Amino acid sequence: MKEKVYLTKLAPNCGCAAKVGPGTLSGILCQLPKFQNPDLLVGTETSDDAAVYRISDELAIIQTLDFFTPVADDPYDFGQIAAANALSDVYAMGGEPKTALNIVAFPKDMDTEILGEILKGGADKVMEAGAVLAGGHTIQDDTPKYGLSVTGFVHPDKFWKNYGAQTGDRLILTKALGTGIINTAIKADMVSERAREAALASMKTLNKGARDVLKKYQIHACTDVTGFGLGGHGTEMAEGSNKTLVIHTEQLPVLPNVEENASMGLIPGGAYRNRNFAGKSGYTSTAVLWKEDLVFDPQTSGGLLAAVPEEEADSIVKELNKAGLPASVIGEVIDRTEHTLIIQ
Repeated sequence: MKEKVYLTKLAPNCGCAAKVGPGTLSGILCQLPKFQNPDLLVGTETSDDAAVYRISDELAIIQTLDFFTPVADDPYDFGQIAAANALSDVYAMGGEPKTALNIVAFPKDMDTEILGEILKGGADKVMEAGAVLAGGHTIQDDTPKYGLSVTGFVHPDKFWKNYGAQTGDRLILTKALGTGIINTAIKADMVSERAREAALASMKTLNKGARDVLKKYQIHACTDVTGFGLGGHGTEMAEGSNKTLVIHTEQLPVLPNVEENASMGLIPGGAYRNRNFAGKSGYTSTAVLWKEDLVFDPQTSGGLLAAVPEEEADSIVKELNKAGLPASVIGEVIDRTEHTLIIQ
């Protein structure tokens, strides 16, 4: 009988919590040459979810790439989550995924059946998205890593950006928060089965359903909440829009047992990097500590954060809830103050 391999024990950071911190990353990217092309509609300047390049007056392509270390012990689950996370960047731009390529790093001495299950999980999720898996690339590495490069289609005049939020907009979040905290509890063997299953189900859920609902309405800004947390990605939206985002923590959808785990100090290191990044732009908080930690918790395959007109917010949430998504209005956009983010 083969010995069970616990994939999450093989890496110090799980999933999107392994991302380089937003402050460090922006410091590196600002040193790179700037590419000027009239058809490059979205590049690196606004820290958006993906690149957008215009092919014609009717078609633009969305290009993105995302991979990470294991966030689940079951290899099939890991493959599904990594694929859903990569596909999410296309949905966050309002696009439709069309093709995907596997990105794999795998230890040479590990059972290749594990790799097969990872790839099957990813392939099934790509199929669920209605896209085509067309190839990939593998290397040997001490730690397993998996993800996708994804190309999607969108109309060049109708894609969503992570900036453009307007004063008075309401902020809608389409998934519950807490995957980083729960994954930290998993690594510490201090997680409940209820919390584990809820986190897995959330991370495996495509943002396709949320995209489908949001496309029926006016979206001023949209991004997916992943490794930089709600606070980090919210800071990017606020800075790009030259506005301040107000987050009402009492309205945040939260996964099971997150308060208990966070109160025990089971906070991933990425949360502190995200907090520091937001602190450089300026944030203030009157929230209880565990909820402030939750705002900066790095999410893996998190939900969409959308800034929408106030008069449409309730209808959007009702339709998202009807689709089975735990969406909620979590805040609003106000004129720029001395703080980029106000956490209440």
